[in-house]
Amino acid sequence: MTDRHPTSVPFRQRTEGYHTFRIPAAVVTGAGTVLAFAEGRRGSAADSGHIDLVLKRSSDGGRTWDEARVVATEPGRGTAGNPAPMVLDDGRIVLVFVRQGAAATEAKIRRGQVEPAAGRRVFVQVSADDGVTWSEAREITGSVKRPEWRWYATTPGHALVLRQGAHAGRLVVPANHSLPPTGQDDGTEGRYNGGHALLSDDDGQNWRIGYVDDNPDGYVNVNESTAAELPGGRLYVNTRTDSTAPGTRADACSSDGGQSLELPFRPQAGLAGPVVEGSVLWCEGPDVLLFSGPAAPDARALMTVRASDDHGVTWRVAHTVSGLPAAYSDLVRVDADTVGLLFETGDFGPYESIAFRRIPVSELAASTG
Repeated sequence: MTDRHPTSVPFRQRTEGYHTFRIPAAVVTGAGTVLAFAEGRRGSAADSGHIDLVLKRSSDGGRTWDEARVVATEPGRGTAGNPAPMVLDDGRIVLVFVRQGAAATEAKIRRGQVEPAAGRRVFVQVSADDGVTWSEAREITGSVKRPEWRWYATTPGHALVLRQGAHAGRLVVPANHSLPPTGQDDGTEGRYNGGHALLSDDDGQNWRIGYVDDNPDGYVNVNESTAAELPGGRLYVNTRTDSTAPGTRADACSSDGGQSLELPFRPQAGLAGPVVEGSVLWCEGPDVLLFSGPAAPDARALMTVRASDDHGVTWRVAHTVSGLPAAYSDLVRVDADTVGLLFETGDFGPYESIAFRRIPVSELAASTG
């Protein structure tokens, strides 16, 4: 009996010189190679400190993987992470990510206690050989981060190259930031979270800020965001939020390629789950919008792929991975018959490994029975 859902484990805790691997992102290259990115956390599972941005490649659709290679680092044992990769039409892979100094933490940055040179800075690298080697990191912070923003993070997960409509060819990277506080607040409060997009119309040479949604009213606090291109070129954006709004997700759409939003982010209570990153992907064939994330209401567990047959208005369960602990994830179209899910999971905690599951596209269509 064959396994209908073969699952491999490209990253395991306490292997290859790393304490923990976190923050998965995946793309498939023009040659069909699956690229799995992650943060390789050297000393602990913590979100700051000595963290490398690492990559594994698979030439067989995610069944087996090569060794981890370091794509980006921060000098002085700082942090390189939040990978946001995308594949251009000419085969090049563009990777946008962030770096911060070794002593910087999110709390210190949000409080304004870190100098800009050691805070969150944004970089881009390019591979022209299917992810084997990468260009030197080029900083783009000045083009995509407003001076007053403190915290800053790209996606995490795959970013987009728009394929349809008036803005075909545009690169879109959903991102988030924090505002400086007012009154007696210190800046760590969730109300100061906001979201925005990075846009490029010349294959990643020049970048600018697109939409911005950062109203500090405490209702929807836009945070880690993910996007998918709907038929015709409309952009669907989904975000994590921890606020007074119903549920823990919110969404919005853009009709101008991410330059602005049709309406501000609104609650999406149809995607029940804990406060955590998620991923969205338009799946051509059954023509459904997919969302991956834990489905347990109050814990990072029960990794589930949900599907929408109406472009994100309503959602249904399409594939349940397991009831085990699970956290961050990224969806990728592997081939005509397969969707891949790169996700954090473990037997006793969600950060023990990053696994890759192959899901038949045929399972994701709405049942006609």
